[in-house]
Amino acid sequence: MNCVHLDDFLAGWIGGASSVIVGHPLDTVKTRLQAGKGYKNTLHCVLQIYRKETVAGFFKGLSFPLASITVYNSVVFGFFNNTQRVISKFRHGDEKQSCGMLDMTLASMLTGLMSVGLGAPVDLVKIRLQMQTLPCLAENLNIAGTTRNGNGNIAVRSVSLQGQPTYRGPIHCISSILQTEGIQGLYRGAGAMVLRDVPGYTLYFIPYALFRRWLSPEGRSSPHPCSVWVSGGLAGSISWVTATPADVVKSRLQADALHTRKYRGIVHCIVQSYKTEGIHVFFRGASVNAIRGFPMSATMFLGYELSLQFFRGL
Repeated sequence: MNCVHLDDFLAGWIGGASSVIVGHPLDTVKTRLQAGKGYKNTLHCVLQIYRKETVAGFFKGLSFPLASITVYNSVVFGFFNNTQRVISKFRHGDEKQSCGMLDMTLASMLTGLMSVGLGAPVDLVKIRLQMQTLPCLAENLNIAGTTRNGNGNIAVRSVSLQGQPTYRGPIHCISSILQTEGIQGLYRGAGAMVLRDVPGYTLYFIPYALFRRWLSPEGRSSPHPCSVWVSGGLAGSISWVTATPADVVKSRLQADALHTRKYRGIVHCIVQSYKTEGIHVFFRGASVNAIRGFPMSATMFLGYELSLQFFRGL
């Protein structure tokens, strides 16, 4: 029986904690752009959050991902590397044999599929907490005195939920979802997450391996930290930008029940979003994903690789 390497899980936990702190402010901006209303562009969104909620607005919902996404990244990196060893053992009879691109692709896809079971509830709670203050459609909130503008469209009224938030925190959010939507409520958007993460993790681990190989000098036993940082950052940007359309659908489905249910499922969400906002809506937040993906993934891989070197040097 193969031995599970626990150092991969621990190194993934350390890398995950570092990446969450670095990337959460831009993650909040991305979520507001994708699932919110009233933001013209990325800069406008940043300024609106700062003006209405100060710096604290960018870190809304941080405690839960810091506690949970660190565990999530630990499982992802531990699962990915141990799966590679299982595949190498099965195909070559030696778990220390380096995986080729095909084997690494299979391990990446399996990791993406596995990650949804743990990551869907984490993502949903994070998004619900991030969406506590949003410009909402007055009609959906049944606010008295709602009028229509000259074009016959429903007037958008900025409604602050900061004073009376729907959720007091992550635990209250989870319990509220379980009471109102059941266990399936925690997995709302999981189908879209599969569409995002199976190809997403393939375009995460494969580019990282390729860039690290190209940037590392021959004969060096371990990659240079600068090579790891650049390779991880580039891989993160590639993965997040290509995953943006599925990420938009996922974010909208997960944020949907915060006010009123608008989407019946993935296909309905895609069709409705396209009808009302056009094809460009599926690339909303792509620039934020590209910018955010670099430092987050660079920090993730650097923390992981350095921790792994430390543990294996003990």
